[in-house]
Amino acid sequence: MRPEVPALTAARLAWVQQNYIRAETLIRANARLVKAQSDIPLTKEWGGGEVASADGLRFVVPVRTLHAGYNSKYFHVERGVTYYNFTSNQFSGFHGIVIPGTLHDSPYVLDGLLEHQTELQLRQLMTDSAGYSDIVFGLFWLLGFQFSPRLTDLGETRFWRIDPKANYGTLNGLARHRVKTALIAQHWDDFLRVAGSLKMGTVRASELIRSLQRGGRASTLGRAIGELGRIPKTLHLLNFIADPNYRRHILNQLNRGEGRGRISRKVFHGQRGELRQRYREGQEDQLGALGLVVNALILWTTRYMDAALNHLRATGAEIRKEDLARLSPLSHKHFNMLGRYHFAVPEEVLRGELRPLRYLNNADEELLIA
Repeated sequence: MRPEVPALTAARLAWVQQNYIRAETLIRANARLVKAQSDIPLTKEWGGGEVASADGLRFVVPVRTLHAGYNSKYFHVERGVTYYNFTSNQFSGFHGIVIPGTLHDSPYVLDGLLEHQTELQLRQLMTDSAGYSDIVFGLFWLLGFQFSPRLTDLGETRFWRIDPKANYGTLNGLARHRVKTALIAQHWDDFLRVAGSLKMGTVRASELIRSLQRGGRASTLGRAIGELGRIPKTLHLLNFIADPNYRRHILNQLNRGEGRGRISRKVFHGQRGELRQRYREGQEDQLGALGLVVNALILWTTRYMDAALNHLRATGAEIRKEDLARLSPLSHKHFNMLGRYHFAVPEEVLRGELRPLRYLNNADEELLIA
């Protein structure tokens, strides 16, 4: 707070927090940042925004609240929440969900694809092994999405076949389990209604998945969707085992999500990195603001990286596409997380220009942007 600057007085900051730091405004602002980054030429080298990953960040909630849970692995003796966030292959975050405690991730994996309000045309989602089930595979297939979880324990995984008489060669002994096609056909009209309800937004995917397997036992419709999901799951397993490029594709995207999580931890340093909101809406607003700040940092870095590359091209340097694809805007050494914040903007920036590029004297250090 700086009383000599009208925009930074306590009353003005409180007014902004009360009127602008809320879900609707954060979502719209975030969509603008995602689009701005997507329009930068360098971003296209990382992906077209059709692929994403989902991962959870754990935060301790030291205040008394119903919207937190115990888990000694992540919170010791405290309670906490999981911030389940979605990252595109352009490194931008396009959705986030607050989950009390450390509930299983799988009911929430579709929410990000169906509820985000950005211009990204998402088609494929990667998660770790905690984010999948047969029902999730089935719902992804019904909605036209591809689900590609990273699987860590293939030894106990079942492979499924449709035709019991088909000869799969060396896979005959592996694909011993048969898909119940009669159950799928019986509920096909129900499948279409479920898909339509999810597409139209009349029901949340996470609520539907929980209702399909309430009490730890799947309903009849849930078993039918799970039966359908065993077909794309088996195809995914075969690709995962046989195709190293497919495995690398999944790993690269998951690494992008984890790298984004590391930046989020650096940014979220106040109050010891703990959530101190008692109600879920406040927690979502606080973590939504965190996602907005991280997207702003990634956009800033991407824009100046693109400017640096244009400068190199102008000097005659060779820029290879395969090298561009390996660049990442997740570096944060050039950001000061602690210290004084200055809000005076240089004249050239006010005119819409970029700050001049700065080169370090030490050739062994990376090129940074001033």
